[in-house]
Amino acid sequence: VVAGGQEEGNALTQLYYPQGVVVDQLGTVYVADWGNDRIMRWPKGATQGSVIVGGNGEGGQSNQLKGPIGLSFDRHGNLYVVDYGNHRVQKFNIDSYTKELFRIDFETM
Repeated sequence: VVAGGQEEGNALTQLYYPQGVVVDQLGTVYVADWGNDRIMRWPKGATQGSVIVGGNGEGGQSNQLKGPIGLSFDRHGNLYVVDYGNHRVQKFNIDSYTKELFRIDFETM
C-alpha cells in the first residue's frame, strides 16, 4: 500500500473513493480523492499524505473541488486536475501554489 489503506475517511492516512493517481520522478504519489474533494500527495515511504489542492469542502471556488476524477503532470511540473463536478480542468503550479483556471464543457466533448 502506497497511499490510504486505513478504511475510508478524511484523515491524512485515509482516502474516500480515490479516482486517479499519478507518480512523479521522485516516486511521490498524487491521488485524486473524489469523496473528499481534494488532491493528496504521498511522498515515497510516507505513512500519511498531505492535501495539496482542495480540502476546503465541496465547491466551485478556485481553492475547492467537486469530485476530482483524474490528474496529470506536464513536462514543466504543472499539475492538471479533472474537476468533474465543476465541469473544469484546473492547472496548479505545485512549487509556488499559484493557480490558473481552465473550463471544459463536458457535454460538448
